[in-house]
Amino acid sequence: MPFEPVSQEKLSHGVVRQIEGLILRGILRPGERLPSERELSERMSVSRPSLREALSELQERGLLASKAGAGVYVADVLGSAFAPALVALFSTHDEAVFDYISFRRDMEGLAAERAARCASDTDLQVINAIFQKMEAAHQKRNPADEAHLDADFHLSIIEASHNIIMLHMMRSMYELLREGVFYNRTIMFKQRMTRDALLEHHRIINTALQNRDAAGARKAVETHLNFVEASLSDHKKSERNEVFAQKRLEHEGWR
Repeated sequence: MPFEPVSQEKLSHGVVRQIEGLILRGILRPGERLPSERELSERMSVSRPSLREALSELQERGLLASKAGAGVYVADVLGSAFAPALVALFSTHDEAVFDYISFRRDMEGLAAERAARCASDTDLQVINAIFQKMEAAHQKRNPADEAHLDADFHLSIIEASHNIIMLHMMRSMYELLREGVFYNRTIMFKQRMTRDALLEHHRIINTALQNRDAAGARKAVETHLNFVEASLSDHKKSERNEVFAQKRLEHEGWR
């Protein structure tokens, strides 16, 4: 766990600042359970009263939440990014899907460029480890696993860009993506050719990042999201064409 001993005049303040920093940097994530009070006090070298005071303050501020009999968790601080009414609009209008992809292309292209320049060696190891998991999942032909790792891969690049505002904004956007608000990710994995192409895109992105090729990383991300946009556009056209094909079939039955 990423906790360190605290040494300040008022220890509870040090605990608060450290946990704030872990949440701000995205190391502690919404819904993640903190270690037990005993373990946490030992890791941070503070007394239990000081720890309790700090946790109580963080709960009052809405950063942590206590669940009876289950412990203390990082609060769902991403949930308020969009009002429910706006989320409902996103999910029912096609233009939101393509605006979302355009937004991702701009933001993630920039994040990849920054990551190639600013990421630590450990950041790049994390990105590479996720890509290796993607390769393994690809062999198992599990669309759900591939889609989940796809999201993790892109988020790891944003984390490696070390821009806190971008990190939390894009995490919020990805929560909507995982919920299928913008589009059903499994659509992208139905055909073998598409699955292979997507894996190759991520291989190129990863290679550019590992080589710290900033321009190459940005271009690779933009190429990947252009492909996603075109594939979803083709899928929606196919859906519309199928509607008319069904009407023709029904009409022929009446003649």
